[in-house]
Amino acid sequence: MGIRSIIESMLGRSRVPTAKSDRLFAISTASVTLEMNLNVKPSELAGICFKSLGMAKYQSAREEIEQLLQLSTPETGTEFSIEKDEYNFLWIILKDRDFEDLVTIIHMISQTLIEHGFGGQILCAVYRFQSNGPVYWIYNFKEGNYYPFIPRGKNKRDNSMEFRLKSLMEKELTIEKDVGKWHPLWNMPF
Repeated sequence: MGIRSIIESMLGRSRVPTAKSDRLFAISTASVTLEMNLNVKPSELAGICFKSLGMAKYQSAREEIEQLLQLSTPETGTEFSIEKDEYNFLWIILKDRDFEDLVTIIHMISQTLIEHGFGGQILCAVYRFQSNGPVYWIYNFKEGNYYPFIPRGKNKRDNSMEFRLKSLMEKELTIEKDVGKWHPLWNMPF
């Protein structure tokens, strides 16, 4: 299943729900537990993915996000890039040694999009961790829940470790209960 079909299934409703950003900060405290108890350490990377649109209002929101990033990132030392993936979805990729900065900036971007009326266009936030390879925590804005994604090779994932992380972290994170919604995001741009 490619990223397009995954994202389409995430959006596969006639009326797109609004983004739920209130649980984004839970990953901050969860990162401490992940590192201390499981040796799953935050990497320096995170990203937020949303549908790109050509409307002038959307262009205004994108320019505001870029301006906010240009103003805020020198203070935090966060590097950023804006990329389109192979399915024409926009990704804002962030790099920072301070995990809290990554979480805060992801929240700032999502709030800006919501304020401009594009909350329904936000697909997910992705936080990359490291433990014998990449471990991703994906926040689905439509559901307001997290789920783990652990790729191991081309289009293979470590389901047993994903379920282990679920059971160990469900007291700290609102984990998606329907594992059918644990969509793998192959070919993310980071």
